[in-house]
Amino acid sequence: MLPYKTLITINREARQPVYQQIANRFASLIREGVLKPGLLLPGSRVLALQLGLHRKTVVAAYDELVSQDWATALPRKGVMVATNLPDIRPRSFQAPASPYAAGPGFSFNSIPSVATSRYDRLQSGQLIINDGFADMREAPLEAWMKESRALVRRPRYHQRLTYGSAMGSLHLRQQLVHYLTHTRGLSLSADNVMTTRGAQMAIYLTAAMLLEKGDYVIVGSPGYFYADLCFEQLGARLLRVPTDAEGIDAEEVGRLCRTHKVRMLYVIPHHHHPTTVTLSAERRMRLLDIIRTHRLAVLEDDYDYDYHYSSAPILPLASGDHGGNVIYVGSFTKLLGLSIRSGFLVAPAPFLEEMARLRKLMDLHGDNLPEETLAALLADGTIDRHLKKSNKLYHERRDQLTQLLQNRLGDKVRFTEPAGGMATWLTFHKRYPLTQVAVKAAAMGLLMSNGEQYGHGTRPLNAIRFGFASLNNRELAKAVGILEKVLTQSAQRFGK
Repeated sequence: MLPYKTLITINREARQPVYQQIANRFASLIREGVLKPGLLLPGSRVLALQLGLHRKTVVAAYDELVSQDWATALPRKGVMVATNLPDIRPRSFQAPASPYAAGPGFSFNSIPSVATSRYDRLQSGQLIINDGFADMREAPLEAWMKESRALVRRPRYHQRLTYGSAMGSLHLRQQLVHYLTHTRGLSLSADNVMTTRGAQMAIYLTAAMLLEKGDYVIVGSPGYFYADLCFEQLGARLLRVPTDAEGIDAEEVGRLCRTHKVRMLYVIPHHHHPTTVTLSAERRMRLLDIIRTHRLAVLEDDYDYDYHYSSAPILPLASGDHGGNVIYVGSFTKLLGLSIRSGFLVAPAPFLEEMARLRKLMDLHGDNLPEETLAALLADGTIDRHLKKSNKLYHERRDQLTQLLQNRLGDKVRFTEPAGGMATWLTFHKRYPLTQVAVKAAAMGLLMSNGEQYGHGTRPLNAIRFGFASLNNRELAKAVGILEKVLTQSAQRFGK
């Protein structure tokens, strides 16, 4: 209910009767658009109590409103603002424009952006080729809900679910120490771990702690556009280093460190975004040498680390001898396949202590219930079992997609089968512009990126990440079939 006690002011010294003051104020609120046509006004007893008046005074005010056609009396319901209102033009009414309709009356900063695919217009029967997400249908949702219910039913649950540290749940951080030690070979303690709302928050917090306007940041090319946008928004100047089949060019990184005052290196050694390549062992050792020599701050993005098929994953740079210079970020969001933002950040304790102060300026503490739930699922082995199951499933889907692309698209596309992750980097022949292919595919029921975002800061790539993990074999076949039709029709149209 609206705060009528503050909206309606009564002057008992005025010559105008109180009931008329109330009626006139209601009429003004209707003209201003505060009270909309069809709105049911509060009962006479309720309004009388709020205004400190006798009920008969309010009844008289409502009668006045009805007599002037501002309101309608509804039997057994009360008084409603009339749908056909009196005004300068009788029996017509147009509510005033919202004060927000014309936009802000103040200046504000412009945030860098790229055009990304819109999946919110998905219609029944349409498929999506996404960037490489887990299959939500396979998510351990029942286990998650069961553990969440168990937590809130415990006698002392409130002690863990109240306001906590900006570093995140201690229980989860302790479980992350165990998890990261056994899966990544990291040597750390709970003081070296902060939980975040996804990896993107960790990337932004790290960049905000390190970067000032004009600082140089080395990034891969092509690279993860949301990280690039983050650095650009903070005023950094990006130095783009080519990424090939062995990952980022370590020698070029070293050369730039000698010729520029580089503040930070952003690198995705495992399943690089967008190309899915993995940093070779030789380049990994060379980068570690450069990091130590130049005391270079490194933001290592742990992208899709948990999904590997052809061989064991390489250990992250953070597990090597980096001299305390590597800040390691990752996420459980994609692993779980749930709409739960759950990331982590590993760094020296003094750095995280300062970062916790920064984090409090926008987010006082973590999401305690989801964090405690995740900690429990890590402890009881649910996450490990889910990983083993989904690795097997996504391995099969990768193989299925590889076969479909080879058999049905042939020389129309080019790709290298990824060793892990949840997407294949698919480059289309230049005679098939993705800006056109995406439009035609959508008309046939397949939503996909037009690839423009992957070329942020570089030349157009005419390539997309074909996320295979979220599509079953039937859906993969259907998606590739639609692409085959689009590309075949395009070739026939231009006689190619």
